[in-house]
Amino acid sequence: MDRFNWTSPVMGFILLGLSAHPKLEKMFFVLILLMYLVILLGNGVLILVTILDSRLHTPMYFFLGNLSFLDICYTTSSVPLILDSFLTPSKTIPFSACAVQMFLSFAMGATECVLLGMMAFDRYVAICNPLRYPVVMSKAAYVPMAASSWAAGSMTATVQTSLAMRLPFCGDNIINHFTCEILAVLKLACADISINVISMAVANVIFLGIPVLFISVSYVFIIATILRIPSAEGRKKAFSTCSAHLTVVVIFYGTILFMYGKPKSKDPQGADKQDISDKLTSLFYGVVTPMLNPIIYSLRNKDVKAAVRNLVLHKHFIQ
Repeated sequence: MDRFNWTSPVMGFILLGLSAHPKLEKMFFVLILLMYLVILLGNGVLILVTILDSRLHTPMYFFLGNLSFLDICYTTSSVPLILDSFLTPSKTIPFSACAVQMFLSFAMGATECVLLGMMAFDRYVAICNPLRYPVVMSKAAYVPMAASSWAAGSMTATVQTSLAMRLPFCGDNIINHFTCEILAVLKLACADISINVISMAVANVIFLGIPVLFISVSYVFIIATILRIPSAEGRKKAFSTCSAHLTVVVIFYGTILFMYGKPKSKDPQGADKQDISDKLTSLFYGVVTPMLNPIIYSLRNKDVKAAVRNLVLHKHFIQ
């Protein structure tokens, strides 16, 4: 039997976005477009220097290159759709395209959660067990670690997307969001979504709870080790090697906790403001964070700054 015949008569969805606020649409189109270009440029340069500069052929920068590539993929899965929704009056998206977009955004988000945990382990070994670092974080170890992050993210995205898109959508097909965000899509289902809720809760524990716990424990040991360093210069140098990663972790998980942990408004008159607030927070998480990552690593890392400088000078010299 054809899947669309038994899942839903809905063949597509309408993305509401900021259609009720046309003035905001024009302003945010320019803003998001500029941010997206910065994301492509910043993360693209980071990937380039981690590949071309032999001094950056280390586990930390290998993970950083993966993070930059992930940020490009994550934003590309949603930003063009968001920009199109600001320009196109209809704002419709086919059922299949919605499923693909949902899968990509969920996969990239879950992968980043695991990848940040892997990067925390790398910093833990480098600072707490520096003599064993070359053995523990060999190429035979860090390449499979990164690959497992991508595999885990793709697997959970496949499960969540399959469960969501198999639901019957037999009424309203208007998604009150910029993209096919899974929670917004589940609200439209006209069937019991308890299995989806349970699977989402399990995924949150695995991809949010466990990495946060792992990162927190790692940094407890890292900070304890740094505080035992006798010289202030030594402590500063040791902390500088993980400060960029810690900043990215705080921004990434802080935004997620703000998105899903803040109380919902019980005032019906404040519902519209609440919706706008939720959408803009989601936009911050999806666009601003990937834009900040290369900036943070460039500003707080001498090796990256030197590699970028050498790349620019080399290119200028060739021209």
